[in-house]
Amino acid sequence: MGATFRRFTPSTSDLKSSSFVWLDDSVNTLQESIDAQQRLRLLINQLKTFENIDLCEEYIKSLSESDRIVLIVSGTLGQQIVPRVHEHQQIVAIYVYCGNKERNELWTKKFSKVRGLAVQLNDLISLIQSDQAKQPYDRSAEPLTFTSFNSNVAKEKLTVGLNGQFLHSQLLIDCLLQMKSTTSDIDELISICKQTYEKDKEQLALVQKFKNEYSSNQALHWYTRDSLVYQMLNKALREQNIHLLFLFRFLISDLQNQLKKNQCSSRLTVYRGQLMWNKELNTLKHSIGELISINSFLSTSLDRQLAYKFLLESKDLERVLFEIEVDPQLPDIKPFAEISSLSFYPREKEVLFMLGSIFRLVNMSHDRNGVWTIKLTLFSDHDHHLKAILNHMKSENKQNKLDLIMLGDVLQRMGKYNEAEEYYRRCLNGLPSNDYHNISTCYYALGRVADSKADYESSLKWFNKSLNIDMQILKQNDPCIANTHNSIANVYLTKGNYEQALESYNKALKIFQYSFGEDNLNVALCLNNIGVVYQQLKQYSKAINHYQNALTIRKNHLPDNHADLGASYNNIGIMHRHLGHSDQALEQYNRALKIYKVSLPSNHTDVAMTLENIGIVYEEKGNWKQALSYYEEASTIYCEAFSSTHPNVVQIKQSIQRVSSKLK
Repeated sequence: MGATFRRFTPSTSDLKSSSFVWLDDSVNTLQESIDAQQRLRLLINQLKTFENIDLCEEYIKSLSESDRIVLIVSGTLGQQIVPRVHEHQQIVAIYVYCGNKERNELWTKKFSKVRGLAVQLNDLISLIQSDQAKQPYDRSAEPLTFTSFNSNVAKEKLTVGLNGQFLHSQLLIDCLLQMKSTTSDIDELISICKQTYEKDKEQLALVQKFKNEYSSNQALHWYTRDSLVYQMLNKALREQNIHLLFLFRFLISDLQNQLKKNQCSSRLTVYRGQLMWNKELNTLKHSIGELISINSFLSTSLDRQLAYKFLLESKDLERVLFEIEVDPQLPDIKPFAEISSLSFYPREKEVLFMLGSIFRLVNMSHDRNGVWTIKLTLFSDHDHHLKAILNHMKSENKQNKLDLIMLGDVLQRMGKYNEAEEYYRRCLNGLPSNDYHNISTCYYALGRVADSKADYESSLKWFNKSLNIDMQILKQNDPCIANTHNSIANVYLTKGNYEQALESYNKALKIFQYSFGEDNLNVALCLNNIGVVYQQLKQYSKAINHYQNALTIRKNHLPDNHADLGASYNNIGIMHRHLGHSDQALEQYNRALKIYKVSLPSNHTDVAMTLENIGIVYEEKGNWKQALSYYEEASTIYCEAFSSTHPNVVQIKQSIQRVSSKLK
């Protein structure tokens, strides 16, 4: 991205699932073009206009792959931009509004997404209306977001390797469903809806109707209506727009309750017609026999022919018919229901599945009409081997916390530090001045976020504010005080103040041992951290001894794929590297990485740290190519999570530069 470009960030107007973009150097100056915009806005949800090719392309690139863009271009600018953006997944159709149809037909013939050319505005609108009329009430062209999971069979025992995205997505859903909505949250949602649809009178009327008439027993009616509720909620689910999901949590909860109340009781076969990009289809081809989790509500039909009818011919998308076998007697399944009597479209014979439902991909076949049939079966949440770790994470997250603190903790687990900070501050600002316990909890949480963002002075400030309150309201040996000592020590450790770090860690350790005995996870945490101090002091024997003791305790209490076990293996790997045992170091790092890939999102910074550690070993072994590969993978994660000045980003860039120079 050039320095002269401004970076586009999602705004309220980007919350809808599809939009039109019009590029013309006179789009905002000629009265004819301004009149055309007004007419187009009556026809479509959203219209953005650009006079500059680079800004237009920058905007398109800034959108997620789940967005759908219809592009209107002038002949002159279209000839330049269409070759640059035609292959972007976001572009679904292109219309050329030009002065000379014959001349522009010459260059448009080779671009399959160009749907038509028009010289007159009426012809352009007729083209768009005609194409839209060919689409019945149909959501088949909207992206179906899913996560596929690895599984393998060994010794007749099925094991399922679900990844960290699945775990944290399920944890986030669980958290949102527990949180009570407030009037102010709903008012904020209505305000966002009004901003999003400010130029769409029809949708604004629906926003007002939603505000005045919505009730919990109408959730399915509003969700199935092709309106702002469906568009905004599903876009938020696809893109993990945390704040919008937070505001929509009342609707998610109401939908779940209605599905539970109307749960199907007999076996069913349901169908869904879906247009998919080849890349998405290839992911499924490599997932036969595996599990997939749907990251949104899944709409299906009892009528195979109806689902098939929606599979219109497409030059760019593959036509897919999902055939899904479901057994409502399976234990621990998310609810699904036949919702015709509750839907805005009662004739659709629709069966709706709760978001996060899991299915096994049985097989795929391709018929002579060019349609793929993918057979799925509903899978029980109870059967995958991550059930234990998911339950453990859920129980950890429910320990007497306020709703907003609980949500912040989930986001911090996911590595979404800015969002976590937002909800901690939101909680803090809403507390009465004499709620000392929860004020202290918010201070502590903000300290953890600041620490993760390498703002160490702010982190110490928050931790000390929390400690000062706790020392006044709690007993001297309360574990909360130990937690804060441990966190203060972490900051001192990072800052290189090892004596202060060791002093604070030992304070925490004594309180934990007094409160819980030796065999306790909090004791393991302190032992691990003291090991880190000894590591920095180059007292490797003491360090590895503390790491091993921490690992022993953790194995006694944690599920096999818990992230804290990964941290122990990572630290033991660091010790082996310092002791010159490179092969043993790689073995421990790979153990850690295997656990992290299960228990953490793939873009979590702990994953990056282990990737970086593996890169260091390969660099020390003189394997520059392997080292560079791991450094670059780590760098991608660090750059996404942190600012360019964060120490981890600076260090990994230096490592990449150093190794790259050796490959020249």
